[in-house]
Amino acid sequence: MSAFNDLKDMAPLQIWPGLIGRALTGAEATLAQIELDPDVDVPEHSHVNEQIGILLGGSMIFRIGDESRNLGPGGTWIIPAHVPHSVTAGPDGATLIEVFAPARDDWADREILEPRPPAGL
Repeated sequence: MSAFNDLKDMAPLQIWPGLIGRALTGAEATLAQIELDPDVDVPEHSHVNEQIGILLGGSMIFRIGDESRNLGPGGTWIIPAHVPHSVTAGPDGATLIEVFAPARDDWADREILEPRPPAGL
């Protein structure tokens, strides 16, 4: 197995309805490129993983704990483990990069979608 890959060669995973991800998972962390469809709602949830991200394109309203923020490109976030959070994508959807630690082993059972070019590439 090579240490190198290309995002365009990675199969997208159906993480939530209206949300796909391409995950690069190591022993300790997962780096994910995420695409949200326009106006999609990701319901409140929490997980054992710390989550750190940056919005590359589009917009979204992100609620973390009791704080909510409208984010545009360049917006960042840090979500400690077990903190409830939710997202609503803007009218043009959203493209982002996130890091999860520990690795997202719970994504192993997600549906693998047909290959398609990642947003923004």
